Amino acid sequence: MSAYTATVTVRLKRGVLDPEAETTKRALERLGFELEALRSTDRFEVDLDAADADAAAERAEEMAERLLANPTIHDYDVDVAARE
Repeated sequence: MSAYTATVTVRLKRGVLDPEAETTKRALERLGFELEALRSTDRFEVDLDAADADAAAERAEEMAERLLANPTIHDYDVDVAARE
């Protein structure tokens, strides 16, 4: 077994209302920043042991599908890196 860190980034799908991002976007615009769009995300870093990076990614995908994300309204990405 090797040590890995899986990073799961969860965001609302396009078209789903994101009030946190909308409020932040308006505040940034009031501060003089020009931007087209803003989306908020949640990022989870999971330290785990697995046989290889593919196994670690598979476990992180299962975590995302079962708890970290709601597939109806969220998209998510999983990145895995070896821990030193």
